[in-house]
Formats: sequence, C-alpha cells, structure tokens
Amino acid sequence: MSQAKRLLLGDGELVRHAADAAGGLAVNLALAGLILAATLWASNWLADLTQRAIARAHRRHRADTTLQTFAGSLVRYAVIVVGLIGVLQQLGVKATSVIAVLGAASLAIGLALQGALANVAAGVMLLILRPYRVGDEVEIHGRQGVVTGLDLFSTRLADPDNLSVFVPNAKAFGEIIVNHTSTSSRRVQIDFTIDRRDDVDRAMEVLLVAARADGRVVLKPAPWAGMTGFTDHGIRVTLRAWTAPRDFSETLSGLLRTGKRRLEAAGFSFPYPHQVAVEGRPFDPPRALRRPAKAPSRRPAVPRPTTAGSSKGR
Repeated sequence: MSQAKRLLLGDGELVRHAADAAGGLAVNLALAGLILAATLWASNWLADLTQRAIARAHRRHRADTTLQTFAGSLVRYAVIVVGLIGVLQQLGVKATSVIAVLGAASLAIGLALQGALANVAAGVMLLILRPYRVGDEVEIHGRQGVVTGLDLFSTRLADPDNLSVFVPNAKAFGEIIVNHTSTSSRRVQIDFTIDRRDDVDRAMEVLLVAARADGRVVLKPAPWAGMTGFTDHGIRVTLRAWTAPRDFSETLSGLLRTGKRRLEAAGFSFPYPHQVAVEGRPFDPPRALRRPAKAPSRRPAVPRPTTAGSSKGR
C-alpha cells in the first residue's frame, strides 16, 4: 500500500511522521524569515554606521556624500547576499551549491555585460582617485557642468542650460577631466588692444588700478598687467587677476567692462580693421607692354582651272 493511501486511511505512524515533517518545515520557514528580517535590519544599520564613520573621518573637510553613499550601498548588498545564503541553507539548500550557481551566473553576466563592468571598474577608480566630487564644476568628455551624482555606472552633470547629462564612467575615466572648483582661486585673463601710438605703461597702470578696485579679485597672487604682443591693428596689453572659482564669470565680465571704461576715460583708443574703397579708371597697361594687334589672315588666291579647247572670240 502506498504512503498516500496509508495517510488517507489514517495510518498513525505515517501521520506522525508527516506532522513532524510539517513542524520541522514550519520551524525552518520561521527561522528563515527571522534570518531574512535580521539581515535586512543589519544591512540598513551597518550601511548607516559606515556612512557616519566616513563622515566622522572627514569632519575637518567637506563631507563626501558620494563616497558615503557608495560605501553604504556596498556594505548593504554584501550583508544581504550573506543573509540570503544563510536563508537558503536554513531551508535545506547546500551553501556550496549556492556558491557554485552564483559563480556560474556571475561569469555569464560578466561576459554579457562587459561594457557595464567597464563602467563599474571606472566608477571604482573614480571613487578611489577622487578627481571630482559632488558639487564641483567640471568639464568631462567635452561637456561642462556641475556634478550632481556619481555611482558605479555613470556621472550625472547639470550643464549651464540646466540639462541633465549622463556620462558613462568609462568615458569619464578615459578622457581628460578639467575640475574648475578643486582649487581655491582661478585666474582671469583679458586682452586689450590699444593703438601703437598710445602709452603702454599708462595702459598697464590703468588696468592694474581697475583690478585692485574689484572686490572679487584676491591680492595673492597679485594682479599683473603687461604687453604681450603686437596685432595687425595695434598693441596687445594683457590683464591677469585671480578670483574665487564661484566668482569667475562675474569677475571676467566686470573687469572687461571696467577696463574698457577706464581706458576710454584715460584717452586710449581701440583700433579696429578698416576697409577703404578706392575709385579709379580701369587699368591701362603701358604702350610697351601692349601686344600688337594681329592682322587678319588672308588666303592666297587659287587660279581657276581653264577648260580645254576654249578660245576667245569664239
């Protein structure tokens, strides 16, 4: 008699075994649920603990939110993976089989997602080397903007037009990165062209006074002005001043406007290209260069043939 039929007929021993198996399964399910709940709680707690530890380590500097988020996510997922392996083992699945399946799946996923893994590797290198942070104004892969986010796959920028730009980390790490806000000051350079007859020393003095009067210009390094070359229209005088990175655009515009006004007030002029139209008669080459006119060619007269036996007066 089969076990199912014996169970239906009410075999006591088989019913007892089934009840024990059901009880053991219920206990295993309850323990697996507790392990899963503890895993989720522990993952969140350890992630928050990691972020707070990184924040305390960088207390003297600006908080690195990107590194905190990445480290917290890494700890959270690692704890969840370990917890899921424990849950499967509690349900009767051998850990060695789970690890073997995970290894095979990781190999297959790695072969299928080579580009994504390249972005992940580049993201890890960016987080380690830290060429830029969230909030920095950078130029990456020919696009300029403020970094709003950095994860394992891409870097998010907000460009001057307030458009969201997503740059893959492999592109960002493989290209030249220009960080405009990583230093405490940034140099402003403006070129003015004055007339060749103007006093260059006086122009330099006027530009230096204009730079020192601007409150956004720092005094160390000190502003500098000098003659830097000749142009097709005059003399090029260059003004160089240093300012905070956040004030670069305003300082550039302000010095350009103030320098022009002060140079004009001091009597300097700004030459610009002119186009002169000269009216005259058409070009008449000298008589010696003229070519003699060719006489029209004449064909030689060809005598007309005479008919045999013809005579005059006939």
